[in-house]
Amino acid sequence: MNQPDPPVPGSAVESALGPGDPAAEVTDPGSNGTSARFGTFTGVFTPTLLTILGVIMYVRMGWVVGNAGLGGAMLILGLGILITACTGLSLSSIATNTRIGAGGPYAIMTRSLGLEVGGSIGIPLYLTRPLGVAMYIFGLREGVQWLSPEAPGLLVDLLLFLGLFAVAFKSADLAFKLQFFIMGVIALSLVSIFGSTAPFEAEHAVVVWGEYPGAPETGFQGTDFWGVFAVFFPATTGILAGANMSGDLKNPRRAIPVGTLAAIGLSTAIYFGICWWSARAIPQEELLNNYNAIIDHSFFPPLVLAGLLGATASSALAGLVGGPRILMAMGQSGIVPGSDWLAEVKDGEPRNAMMVTGVLTLAAIMVRDLNAIAPMVTMFFLITYSMINVVVLIESSLGLVSYRPTLAIPPVVPLVGLVGSVFSMFIVSPTFSLLSIGMVGALYFFIRQRKPSVGSTDEVRSTIFVAFAEWAAGKVTPADLDNVRAWKPHVLVPVDDADALRGSFKILLDLTRPEGTIKLLGLAGDDREAAEQLGVQLDDAGRALRERGVLASWSLVAIPGYVHGIGVGAMALQGAFFRPNLLFMRLPEPGPRRDEACEVLVLARDIRMGVLLFSPHASAGLGRQRDVVLWVRHKGAEWEADAAFGAGNLDLILLMGYRVSRVWGGELTIATVAAQESEREAAERFLTELCDLARLPPRVVKHVAVGGFEDALRSLRPPDLSIFGLSLPMPDLDRAQWLTEVSRSSCLLVMDSGKESARA
Repeated sequence: MNQPDPPVPGSAVESALGPGDPAAEVTDPGSNGTSARFGTFTGVFTPTLLTILGVIMYVRMGWVVGNAGLGGAMLILGLGILITACTGLSLSSIATNTRIGAGGPYAIMTRSLGLEVGGSIGIPLYLTRPLGVAMYIFGLREGVQWLSPEAPGLLVDLLLFLGLFAVAFKSADLAFKLQFFIMGVIALSLVSIFGSTAPFEAEHAVVVWGEYPGAPETGFQGTDFWGVFAVFFPATTGILAGANMSGDLKNPRRAIPVGTLAAIGLSTAIYFGICWWSARAIPQEELLNNYNAIIDHSFFPPLVLAGLLGATASSALAGLVGGPRILMAMGQSGIVPGSDWLAEVKDGEPRNAMMVTGVLTLAAIMVRDLNAIAPMVTMFFLITYSMINVVVLIESSLGLVSYRPTLAIPPVVPLVGLVGSVFSMFIVSPTFSLLSIGMVGALYFFIRQRKPSVGSTDEVRSTIFVAFAEWAAGKVTPADLDNVRAWKPHVLVPVDDADALRGSFKILLDLTRPEGTIKLLGLAGDDREAAEQLGVQLDDAGRALRERGVLASWSLVAIPGYVHGIGVGAMALQGAFFRPNLLFMRLPEPGPRRDEACEVLVLARDIRMGVLLFSPHASAGLGRQRDVVLWVRHKGAEWEADAAFGAGNLDLILLMGYRVSRVWGGELTIATVAAQESEREAAERFLTELCDLARLPPRVVKHVAVGGFEDALRSLRPPDLSIFGLSLPMPDLDRAQWLTEVSRSSCLLVMDSGKESARA
C-alpha cells in the first residue's frame, strides 16, 4: 500500500481534526441555537480518542522506532505526550473554572483575552478544517487505490468528499453515530496488532538507541532526534476535539476534563504499547523501509487497514462537523464578512457555514497537493495550545478571585505546556512558525480595525489588565516614578466647562500620545445637579480619549471655589500611581478667572507640577497642525547650554516641542534672539549644542534672530504652534495673550517642575 507522504517534518497533519463548536458569546451551553445533547463519552472521549489514534500511529510509528530505537522512540513519545498532557490539564482546569459555553478554545481566548485575540486564533483554526479534511481525503484515496489501483484519483476524492459532507450536513448526531462504528473498527485493528505472535517469535535483537538513518524517500541521508520528533508530534495533538463541542455538551464543566484526560491516558498507553510491539516484532531494517510493517505483521492485516481508513475518515468527518461551527461562532461575533448570514442556525445545524466550509474543502481538494502548507496547519494548532496555557498562567498567577477551578493545577503545568508548544513549532518548521505567527498578528490588527462588539468579554479581559497593573504598581517605588528617564506626560486637566474641554481635545491628544495619560478633574462646586451632569460629560470625554489611544480617567471635586477645588484635587492625586506631573489650562479671558488662574499656576509650582498653558489663536486655531517653533533663551552674558537648562523651562519646552512635532510630522524650528549681530555665531553654536544635548533629530531648523524679541516673532512665518517658557517667579498671563497675538499662532507656555530632563 502506497502511503500519502514521506516523513518530512510537519508533513503529517494529525492536528487538523476534532469537531469544533465555538460561538461568539460566552453563554450557557446550547445558547448558540444548538441543543446540549452529548455526554462525556459521546461528545468528548470518543472524538478526542479517535483524533489522537490516527494515521501516524499506523504508518509512522514503526519508522520512528526504526530510527530512534526503542529507548529513543519512548523518549520522543514521552516528550510529545508531556506537552499535550500539560495543555490538556490547562484546558481541563479552565473548563472547571467557568462556563465555557459554545466555542471551546475560541470561547476561552475570547472570554479571557478579548475578541481580537480569540478571532486572530479562531480564523486560522477554522482554516485548518477544510485544509485538513482535504488531506485526510487524500489519505483515504490512497487506501481505496490500494484496494483498486485503477480507480481515478480525482473521482475518488470527489466521491469521498460528497459522502462525508452529506453525513456532516445531515447532522452532528449522525456523524457521532458513525464514529462509534469507527471506534469499533479501530478497536478490532488494535486487537489484530496486539494479538499477533510476532513479538514472541522474532529472532532479531531489540535496538534500544537508534542511529537515525532517515527515510527511504531521501535515500537514508540521515536525520536526528528532533527530525523524528517533528514527524511524530502531530499524532499527540487533537486534544481539543471534545472541548470544541462544548456548546453541544450537557455538562461541559465535567465532560471536558473527564473525557479529555481519559482519552489522553488511554491513547498514551496504546502508543507506548505499539512502540514496544514494533521494536519486538519487526526487524529494524524493515521498520525503516516499510511504512506498512505494522499492518503486515499484525494478526489480520485487513482489519488494521480498515482501522487506518476508519481513523482517517473519522478525522475528515470531524473537520466537516467542527469547521462550520467555528465559522458560525465567528459570524455571531461579527468578525468575518457576511457574519449575519454565517451565524444562522437551521434545525440545530449551521447550514450556511457548512456550505462555505464545503466550498473551501472542495477548492483545497482541487489543489491536489497540500504538502507544502501542511506544516502551517500544525502551527495553528500549536499556537492555540500556547494561548490556552497563557490564559491559565495569567489567571492563576495574578490571584484573580474569579479563578477558582475545581481542578487546580500548579503554574509549572501550563508553563511546560506553553514552552513545549512554542518549542515544537520551531522544531517542526521554523519558516512556517514565523509565517503562522505573522498571519495571526495581521488578523489581530484586522479584527481590531473592524471594532466588533465584544460583549461581556471586555469585563474579563479588563480584570486581567487591572491585575497586571496592580502587580506592576507593587513593584514600582516613588523613586522609580521620579526617574527622569522614565518621565511621561501625566496631565491633569481641570474642567468646569465641558465645551472648553472639547476645544482643547486635539492639543491634549497631541501632547500625550502615545504613552502619556490624562486625568480630567471636574470642578462642580456645590451644585449637585451640575455635578451629575458634568460627571456624564467627563465620562464621555474620557471614553473618547481612550478610543484615540490615550489612557484617560476622571474625578469629580464638589467643593466651592475654583482655586480651592483644583488645589484639593491636585494634591489628593499626588498619591495616585500615575500621579499628575503636568497641569494643563487654557488661557482664561481677562478678568477674575485670569487672576484665579495665576493663583493656580503658583500652586502648581509649589507642589512641583509642571504647567502647560494653552492660548489658542482666535482665528487660526492649530492651523495645519504641522509646523512648531520653540523659543529658547540663554542665561547671563555667555551662550552656555548648561546655564540655560539651569534657568528653568527649557527642558519642558524641548520635550513638548519634540512630542508635538513627532505627532504632527511637520517642521520643527528652534529659535532664539541675539541682541547684536556679533552674537549670532555664539547663538548658533548654542542652538546646535541644545539640539545635540536634547538629541533632537537632524532635520530641526535652527533660527537666530537679531534685534528685539517682538521683531523676531514677527519675522518668522506664522507656525501652527509656538512654545515659550512662562515668566518666573510670577506668571504673566497678559504677556501670554500678547505672545499669541504677535506670533500669529496658537501658543503653549510651559513651566518646568524640576522633574523633567530633555538630556536624560
